[in-house]
Amino acid sequence: MSIPDQRVIIPADSREALDFAKGVRRRPDAGARRTWDRPVVRVLGGLLLPVLIIVSWQVATTSGFVEPYRLPAPATVFLAGVELAENGQLWTHIAISVQRVLLGFAIGSVVGLAAAGLVGLSRLGDVLLSPTLAAVRAVPSLAWVPLLILWMQIGEESKVTLIAIGAFFPVYTTVASALRHVDPHLVEAGRSFSLHGWSLFRTVQLPAVVPSVVSGLRLALAQAWLFLVAAELIASSMGLGFLLTDSQSTGRVDRILLSIVLLALLGTITNGILVLVEKYLLRRWA
Repeated sequence: MSIPDQRVIIPADSREALDFAKGVRRRPDAGARRTWDRPVVRVLGGLLLPVLIIVSWQVATTSGFVEPYRLPAPATVFLAGVELAENGQLWTHIAISVQRVLLGFAIGSVVGLAAAGLVGLSRLGDVLLSPTLAAVRAVPSLAWVPLLILWMQIGEESKVTLIAIGAFFPVYTTVASALRHVDPHLVEAGRSFSLHGWSLFRTVQLPAVVPSVVSGLRLALAQAWLFLVAAELIASSMGLGFLLTDSQSTGRVDRILLSIVLLALLGTITNGILVLVEKYLLRRWA
């Protein structure tokens, strides 16, 4: 007489729960995760879509599907960059735009962190500042241009200020929200060890919001590049935004595309630098 099979089939989630209760921790797909995290794999994977876009672009222009005066070939855009580089204009445009973005980003981020600290750590600051800052945030970027020209004329100050306004709000909103939602049990535990004020912020609250701070900075940097073009519409004679508008007036579509590609590359490079900073900060604080 055969004994009936009394084995119980445990669902995957339940099996993981039992393993956890026994102190056994599984690491599913660890090998696959390590493979996708390799720098070479990430770089090659990230280049795949741009290469496909360039190939499609080349095919569309050489096959006659799109007229060259509407969409020049990639080689034409490259030659336009070489032409500007040989006479020195390209490097001047890039240097001026990068300088404006970095200055505006730095100023806007510092002010944004200070405002986020006031709003996120103080109920009084939240009541007094939040409604006004929410209203100012809703103002479109181009709406500031006439006012900044009136107040600061057409010099560098007006352009850097507009970029700083763009960088301010991502840092402010992200960090203020993170500070308001720090686990109160962590704060109480810190106070039980006689931590108050700056020591409590440095030891407990700051490590808890480091990921949000870095996310806010990355959003602010992307916003700074977006506001750059609007800033360089303020009677500018240099910069990639000026190159865009000047090329539009002269009908140089190849230079328009060159400006767009350069803005994308510079934004990617600066974002990559922040990614390295993020890894360092997360190892140091988080």
